[in-house]
Amino acid sequence: MDSPKEQELLTTNRKALTVNLDAKRYGTFAEIGAGQETCRNFFQAGGAAGTIAKTMSAYDMTFSDSIYGKSGRYVSRERLQKMIDHEYSLLVERLSEEVGNERCFFAYANTMKAKSYRGGDDTHGWMGIRFQLTPNAEPNEIILHTRMWDPENVQQQHAVGILGTNLIYGASYLHHNIEELIESLADNVGNDRIEVDLIHFSGPDFSHVDNRIANLHLVRRGLTNAVLFSPHGEITQPSEAIYKKAVLVERGSFRPITRVNIDMLKCSGAQFVQEPSVQGKDVLVMAELTMNNLLASGKLDYDDFLQRIDTIGATGNYVLISNYFEFYRLTSYFRRYTKEMIGVVMGINNLLEVFNERYYAHLEGGILESFGRLFKNAVKLYIYPMKQKAYRRYLDQMKNGDATHEPGSVSPQTIGGIADEMLITCNNLRIDSKLSNLYLHLLENGYIEHLRGIDESLLEIFSRDILKAIADNDPSWKEMVPEKAVAVIKQHQFFGYRAPSAQA
Repeated sequence: MDSPKEQELLTTNRKALTVNLDAKRYGTFAEIGAGQETCRNFFQAGGAAGTIAKTMSAYDMTFSDSIYGKSGRYVSRERLQKMIDHEYSLLVERLSEEVGNERCFFAYANTMKAKSYRGGDDTHGWMGIRFQLTPNAEPNEIILHTRMWDPENVQQQHAVGILGTNLIYGASYLHHNIEELIESLADNVGNDRIEVDLIHFSGPDFSHVDNRIANLHLVRRGLTNAVLFSPHGEITQPSEAIYKKAVLVERGSFRPITRVNIDMLKCSGAQFVQEPSVQGKDVLVMAELTMNNLLASGKLDYDDFLQRIDTIGATGNYVLISNYFEFYRLTSYFRRYTKEMIGVVMGINNLLEVFNERYYAHLEGGILESFGRLFKNAVKLYIYPMKQKAYRRYLDQMKNGDATHEPGSVSPQTIGGIADEMLITCNNLRIDSKLSNLYLHLLENGYIEHLRGIDESLLEIFSRDILKAIADNDPSWKEMVPEKAVAVIKQHQFFGYRAPSAQA
């Protein structure tokens, strides 16, 4: 059966019916924790006898353990994988000899934690499908993690059923176009009801898929606002990595990561772990890039994106890609997973951005509301200084349209008269007079803190100079980049690097 035309796929019912009428598709549904909403869509669509081999819900933990084996957690990737493994193996074992030459088998499963009777639960779950594209072929697999935002249990169950139907349909007919498949996950349910913050493709027909790019699509298409990568470049479920940890995060372009970036994390880390509320706690350190940063040139360069991920990972740090331009939204994101302290390290230019009122015009309470959200739960800003001459250079770059970030509402007179080598710090920075009292309040009460022990020899390192040196085959760039990142750049020829000729 050929892939149906997009205009025919207007409803969840139509998607389920399309699968049901496809003589090749045949499989099992196993759903735990939010009813059997996905299989219900297929039963209600009609023609389910040609698609559904079995449905089940081993809701009781004892029964579930007896079928799938014990898991550390019942709503986990581990549990989902056991469900898929068991159901697919059983399907092949019992039916391959009879209909294996005619049918493409699939095993769909989910394990969900929907809103309970008592309420207040972290409502989320895992969902996946293992499926063949041709009879007797090696199967492919798609795994995803989702969160449900509806306020009521019944609504969450309904959303899970739609998402599951979208996944099964996408696996069957959109597997050739990963971006289209990802977009289709929100069909008929919307991003305001469900969030997909992790997706993983595997199998012979997905051998060309880079899962890092696939997860970036989740952010681009609004299915989630952030995705997290481990230092090894692997997609990581945020709740598992961040849960109950103190978080230290640095925002930047990291193109490439520089020794300045590392010095910022080193100095802020030394002060962060001395905070009374952080001592003895696990700390997660990460670099964060906003989607605006990745799209700064007007389009997304996937190779450039992967190069940044790999070079940051080489220094041992996690990488978060987010849609959170405002810092208060970023810290609110971390609050989903931890109540521990959050440290945000930034340069003077970013601090001025935080105090730029035009970014908060959409808030009823303006900049005061933004600061109330930002600092309400154990958040501190650690500020890396800047030399005056570097700042003046930054202003020139902004005027020429070359600066990564605008420096906010500051004027050259703010720092005029300071010697070129003098450091501009959060302690001597002059903010617009109408915000100066607010700034002093935050500074004097420890919400903003100057970074101590910095390496002043690094203050004139700029990413633009590194990229130019790489393009010019000027070896000086190696002195401006962390040693481990240098090795990765040279090995993989990142950022336009080309090895010198043997003659040279």
